[in-house]
Amino acid sequence: MSETDSRAEFGVVPLAALASMPGLDFVRGIFAGTLPQPPIMQTVAPFDCSAEPGQVVMHSVPALRHYNPIGSVHGGYAAILLDSAMGLAVHTMCPQGSGYTTLEFKVSFIKAMTETTGIVRTEGRTLSFGRRAATAEARIVDSQGRLLAHATTTCLVFELPKA
Repeated sequence: MSETDSRAEFGVVPLAALASMPGLDFVRGIFAGTLPQPPIMQTVAPFDCSAEPGQVVMHSVPALRHYNPIGSVHGGYAAILLDSAMGLAVHTMCPQGSGYTTLEFKVSFIKAMTETTGIVRTEGRTLSFGRRAATAEARIVDSQGRLLAHATTTCLVFELPKA
């Protein structure tokens, strides 16, 4: 996904297609634009995304449209980025025919973001991946490497329904 790519397709990948590929291929397909991006990503407009086994990186730019009533970027912006990065990091570890869902996550907001923050980098990393559960962490940093927010999650790993 590139910063200026307004041609990105948004949608939900059919379950049969999801089940037919390893998680890493699925996540890379979303990032490459060969699979549709999840509709929630319209909100945060990620770009320059990459995926390796157990790890994803996404970039985004907080803007005035993300503001809350008290004059800074809403915590939901960071929560979307962190939850997505953690979930996608876990997804990269899923073998063909399996999936995951978030059971819980905890977010810590360290430094406020504003429309002048500039590009932020969200990094998600799988900590453990088992037959039934996975854990992951993510962090958002600004262009100077300052920590803005971080999170942890527990995910349920399961076999996807056959067709």
